[in-house]
Amino acid sequence: MANTTPFPFTAHGNGSLMHYEHLKEEHDLPVVNAAGMTASSSTVVQMHADPPPRDHLVWSIFTTMYCNFCCLGLMALTFSVKARDRKVLGDQGGARSYGSTAKCLNILALVLTFSLLTAFIILLVTGIIQTKSALGNN
Repeated sequence: MANTTPFPFTAHGNGSLMHYEHLKEEHDLPVVNAAGMTASSSTVVQMHADPPPRDHLVWSIFTTMYCNFCCLGLMALTFSVKARDRKVLGDQGGARSYGSTAKCLNILALVLTFSLLTAFIILLVTGIIQTKSALGNN
């Protein structure tokens, strides 16, 4: 085989040296096609790893604490916990489904909460303006 070089560490403390072999290096060899032209060939393998499904747990906790309109935040938190459990068990499809439901519930809770808050502020401001104008006429 190829030349062997002693490994600097001893095997199991018995004083004998282990040996390893130099591996033959691989090089790209030119490929000659039918026309006599040389072309190098290479193969590219692209691995697409699917990202793990998201459970939106932190977002659901925030929605539960601050934007819990009609208990939508609590429902989103429940689905987020279910998504995390499914992810731990290795059920990627179930985790993706529960995570998607949690995301939709979080969005719905935030939109309804901010809409209600905006409507309240608008009614409050217009009520104050109406009250001032009514008191100013008397």
